[in-house]
Amino acid sequence: MSHFRRDNGSSTPDRLSPRLVTTSEVGGSRGDPGAKRREIAMFLVLAVVIWPILSVAIVGGYGFLVWMSQLIMGPPGPPPV
Repeated sequence: MSHFRRDNGSSTPDRLSPRLVTTSEVGGSRGDPGAKRREIAMFLVLAVVIWPILSVAIVGGYGFLVWMSQLIMGPPGPPPV
């Protein structure tokens, strides 16, 4: 994740359009050799573990909600004749 900080506006004296400076420009992750490896590992954990579990939970929760609503209100369709 890239963090931003506001530049003090040395190139813009009126400070109307300050430039955003990333931490890599400031020197945030250049001194840490394992930062890229940790970032890749966190991406893999998110992509392989967390997102699939979260998507199954959301779809399952929606299915449960529809099932319970049909138990209370009856199945969808026209009313019986």
